[in-house]
Amino acid sequence: MSTARRGVWRWLKWLILAPLLLFTLIQLYFFVQIWWWVDHNPGTTSFMRAQQAALREKNPSANIQQLWVPYARISNNLKRAIIASEDANFSDHDGVDWEALQKAYDKNAKKHKVVSGGSTITQQLAKNLFLSGSRSYLRKGQELIITYMLETLMEKERIFEIYLNVVEFGTGTFGAEAAARHYYGVSAANLGPAQAARLAVMLPNPRFFDKHRDSNYLAKRTEVILRRMNSAELP
Repeated sequence: MSTARRGVWRWLKWLILAPLLLFTLIQLYFFVQIWWWVDHNPGTTSFMRAQQAALREKNPSANIQQLWVPYARISNNLKRAIIASEDANFSDHDGVDWEALQKAYDKNAKKHKVVSGGSTITQQLAKNLFLSGSRSYLRKGQELIITYMLETLMEKERIFEIYLNVVEFGTGTFGAEAAARHYYGVSAANLGPAQAARLAVMLPNPRFFDKHRDSNYLAKRTEVILRRMNSAELP
């Protein structure tokens, strides 16, 4: 093989190996972070940092509202409401609800764009911790990898505890404790069934419902979740 050909082959090899090496290093970073969070609480998440940056564009001194509380100090009403509303099979699946994903894929195919994700609680946590709110199949693939890392390294209760403390409930409002204080002036431990159901219903579009708290949809969907809460299985 000539020197020129060897040089071309070397460049082609690096064009293939460099992206694979970068991909592997990124996954290793995610894995180590998740391993650390098995018994250490996350400080901020990707979603929190993005929201704070957006708020500070208008007000340089703006801060997000979030206060970590242990799993036991979050009302079971909220836990049951969120499972009933967001992921009824949370305690049983391995992190991904493939039937829900198939329905989301079919819906996206009809719309010719990504409009639905079919995400479980674990998938939502994966996205909130590390990714952005953009919708693409590439981001969805990364979300699935992180999801299985979470399910492999953590117990379901720990996954749910972190989710409850970092999920967005409104503009600049993250986690159950901040949400309970923001909307009802109580602690997360003291949320009643109706309050919890209403917060759970807000989750798919929290910033919108923060501004439209008298929405008819919000009221009707809250009644539905109230009826389903008692059958929700906690991890």
